[in-house]
Amino acid sequence: MHAFRIVKRQEPLGWASCLVISGAVVFALGVSATLLMIQGKSPLSGLTLLFQGAFGSRYAWEDCIVKAIPIYLCSLGVAIAFRLQIWNIGAEGQFALGAVGATWMVYHFSFLPAILLIPLMMTGAFAAGAFWGLIPAFLKLRMRANEIIVTLMMNYIAIFFLDYLVYGRWKDPASFGFPMTPTFPESAVIGKIAGTGVNWGLLLCLVCGVLVWIFFRYTRLGFELKASGESIQAARYARLPYENLVVLVMVLSGGLAGWAGFLEASATLNRLQPSIMAGYGYTAIVVAWLARLNPLYIGIAAVLLAGLRVGVENLQLELQVPAAFGEIMEGMILLTVLAASFFIYYRFKPGRRG
Repeated sequence: MHAFRIVKRQEPLGWASCLVISGAVVFALGVSATLLMIQGKSPLSGLTLLFQGAFGSRYAWEDCIVKAIPIYLCSLGVAIAFRLQIWNIGAEGQFALGAVGATWMVYHFSFLPAILLIPLMMTGAFAAGAFWGLIPAFLKLRMRANEIIVTLMMNYIAIFFLDYLVYGRWKDPASFGFPMTPTFPESAVIGKIAGTGVNWGLLLCLVCGVLVWIFFRYTRLGFELKASGESIQAARYARLPYENLVVLVMVLSGGLAGWAGFLEASATLNRLQPSIMAGYGYTAIVVAWLARLNPLYIGIAAVLLAGLRVGVENLQLELQVPAAFGEIMEGMILLTVLAASFFIYYRFKPGRRG
């Protein structure tokens, strides 16, 4: 017989899981350092520049938090769907539709004061993102379509629809040919927290995070959602409303990603343009898994991944590292964390020799 066999733990690792995940991240950074060395760069200098660019100054921290805000909202939405084992890979498209929905409200109600226009933009963004999440939910329930493929393909539809608008009827005549809308009026712009470069979207993140945590911990619907995610067959046997839960999580997931698009268009760019698509929806998948779908840990992971993006920008300037290096690091972190998660739930046990 084999010298070792795999045994499922009776209880997942507690705080020791933090060490496992941290070890996986360190391993990914080690691989990234090796890639720097292959390019003829100093690994130590590269990693130092990475962390200095991400967290070495107040400006870096503020830039990091600004990028973490949309990542957090997308990740929170993705985590809600993942709890039910609905694999929503469409946060990128829902983000794009949220930005489009908010911009549509600006185009039609720009005469309103901020106290009315901002809530309208939030409503439009949430509705557009939720609608884009509702379509794959309907296809999954009625036609048994694979939500991974559907949500992934719908990302491209949403992104090209955004391009169609900014290259076409929403294009600013005064933009000298560049694809972008006119600048939003002041009443449609989310301001910055006094004395900082961070916008008030941070408050929205905190409120959403607390509400999601309360929902899963203290509500019956949240318990049913978690129970259904553990076993679909058991949920149907217990007559839990599985179909309704699928619709609920995809609406919430899409709506939160839509709010991320609204904040990026309103607070960061103050207009709609193709550069708004920075890959936050895809980064959200990495963040959600890093944080094990926990709203608090998602905040920490979002800041770390946003810091990685800011730090790689510093590497590009100082060491002429390709922009794709950051994406390679994100992928390495996701792979190593997923592999390390095996040891949180399973262990090797000595087996009897034949």
